[in-house]
Amino acid sequence: MTPLPPVSWVRRAATPLALCFGLTAALTACGGEDPDAGTNGVGKLSAVEIETKARAAADAAVSVRLSGTLVSKGGTYKLNMRLKHDGATGSVTSKDNTFELLRVGKALYLKADAGFWSHVDGKGEGEPSKTDAAAADKLDDKYVKVPEGDPSYDQFRGFTDMDVLVEGLLGMQGELSKGDRTQVGGVRTIKVKAGDGAGGVLDVALVGKPYPIQFTRAGGAGVLTLGDWDVDFKLVEPSKGETVDYGRQLPKSSDS
Repeated sequence: MTPLPPVSWVRRAATPLALCFGLTAALTACGGEDPDAGTNGVGKLSAVEIETKARAAADAAVSVRLSGTLVSKGGTYKLNMRLKHDGATGSVTSKDNTFELLRVGKALYLKADAGFWSHVDGKGEGEPSKTDAAAADKLDDKYVKVPEGDPSYDQFRGFTDMDVLVEGLLGMQGELSKGDRTQVGGVRTIKVKAGDGAGGVLDVALVGKPYPIQFTRAGGAGVLTLGDWDVDFKLVEPSKGETVDYGRQLPKSSDS
C-alpha cells in the first residue's frame, strides 16, 4: 500500500494549482489563452501603428461595402453602397426619400420613386402640380442619367466615390489609444479610440488583413460598417429601356 504524502505537502502543491486555474483568463503563464493567438498580430501594436495599418489596408483595397448612418450638415443619410475605384452601386436614404445610385466611370445614374421626383427642391414640401406629378410617374423606378454639369452631380457622385468616402469618413480626432478586443459581424477586432472615444472609435480586423470593420464617428456623426473588402463585383450601365431623360435640373438630396 502506497503511503499518502504528508498533508502539508499536499497543501503546498495545491496552492499554485488553484492560483493557476483561477487566473487562467487573465494570465498566459499558466497555460491560458493568448489573446493574439490565431490573429494577424496587429493587436500587439500601438494604437497609432494599428490605425496606420488599417488605413494602408483600406487604401490598397479594390472594393468595399459601406453601410450605416452618416450625419452631416446636409442631413442624416443611411448608406448601403458597394464601392470600387471606377464606380459604385447602392442606395441612399434621407429623411424623406430613398434613391439608388449607379456610377460606371463618370456616368452617374439615379433611380427613385415618383415621390422623389415630385419635388424639384428635394424637400418634399407642398403638393406637386399636375404637370410635375405626371412627369414624376414617368420617372418612377427608372434610371435618370445625371449630367456632369448639373449642380447635383458632385453631391450624388460623392456617395459613389470609394476614395472620398473611406478616407473622408474614417477621420480620427485626438490622441489614439487601444481599446477592447471584441467582434463585429463575427469578425474579431480591436478598437482604436481617438480622444478616449470622443474623437471616433475604429474597429480593426484581427484576422486576415487589418481592414477597418466599423467606425463610430466623432460627435455622434454616425456609425459605419465596412465589409466585403476586395470582393469584386460588376458595374453595368442600364439599358435604354431602363433609362429616361429628366430634362431639367435634378432635385437635391439635402435634408436641410
